[in-house]
Amino acid sequence: MDIEELQTFVDVADAGGISSAALRLGVAKSIVSRRLLRLEAELGVQLLSRSTRGAALTEAGATFRDHAARVCAEIDAARDAILPAGDLRGRLRVAVPLSFGPTHFAPILAEMARRHPQLHIQACYSDRFVDLIAEGYDCAIRLGYLQDSGLIARRIGGIRGQLVASPDYVKAHGSPETPEALAAHEALMQGTEAWQLTDGDRTITVRPQGRFKSDNGTALVAAATAGLGIAYLPDLLTHEHLASGALVPVMTRHPPPPAGAYVVRPPGQHPARKIRVLTELLIEYCDRSPHLEGAAPV
Repeated sequence: MDIEELQTFVDVADAGGISSAALRLGVAKSIVSRRLLRLEAELGVQLLSRSTRGAALTEAGATFRDHAARVCAEIDAARDAILPAGDLRGRLRVAVPLSFGPTHFAPILAEMARRHPQLHIQACYSDRFVDLIAEGYDCAIRLGYLQDSGLIARRIGGIRGQLVASPDYVKAHGSPETPEALAAHEALMQGTEAWQLTDGDRTITVRPQGRFKSDNGTALVAAATAGLGIAYLPDLLTHEHLASGALVPVMTRHPPPPAGAYVVRPPGQHPARKIRVLTELLIEYCDRSPHLEGAAPV
C-alpha cells in the first residue's frame, strides 16, 4: 500500500473534499482522484461517496481514516529516526502571520529550505486565525496572547507592544491617561477584541470601540499614522514610525502586559523533527532581533 495514497486520503478526509485537499497538497485534483481510486482498488472498498457537491466519507472511510492517520504518523517518525543527522525531507506546511511574517519570518523559512533541499515548505501568510487540524497545517507561528485550545505551544520569544497614535490625533482629541478614558476615543482594532493593560501588578481588560477595523496589522499602522485613532500594536510594526515621529506612545502609565511569540502544533506525543528544527531557527532569530525579547525557556 502506497504511503502517499494513504496521506492523500487523510488529507481529503480532513479537508472535507478533493478540491480542498488538492489545494492543501499543491497538486492537481486529477492526481488526488487517481491516488484515491488506486487506494480504494487496493482495499476493495469505497472510502468516499462522490457527488457534484463534493466528496464525503463512507462508513468504511470514516473508520479507515483514523488507522491511516496513525500509519502516516508512524512512518514519518520512522523516517525521522533513520535519516542522517540534520537531514529533513517530506512536507512542512506552516501558517505565518501576514502583518510582518514576510519581512521577519520568511527569511527563516527560506534558510530552512536552503539547508534541507529535500524538504518541501508551504507557507501560508494570513492574519486570520487558522484551524491547524481542519486545514492540515503542521504548525503555525502565532503572536500575542494564546487562546485556550488543544494545541501544543512552544514559546520562542517575547513581544513588546504599546498603544500609539499620531501627533495630529493627540492634538485634536487629547491623550487618554486611564483605561476608562479610552471609551471616549476611536480605537483601531482587528475586530471586537479586548485590550489588556496593566495597572501596577493588576491586568485590566478594556473593550474599546472604533469605526476602523482591519484583520491586518500593517493596515492598522496606516490608519494610526493617518490620525484615525489609537492602535494597540507590537513594536515590530511601529518602531520605524515611532522613531520618525509619525506615531507617539499613549497610555504609557498603563502599558500592555508582555506578550509572546509561539510555535503551535496539533497535539501529539512528540513534535516532528522538522517542527523542532524550525522552532530552533526561530528561537535563534528571536535572540538576535532588537524588537523581540530573546528565547524563553521550554
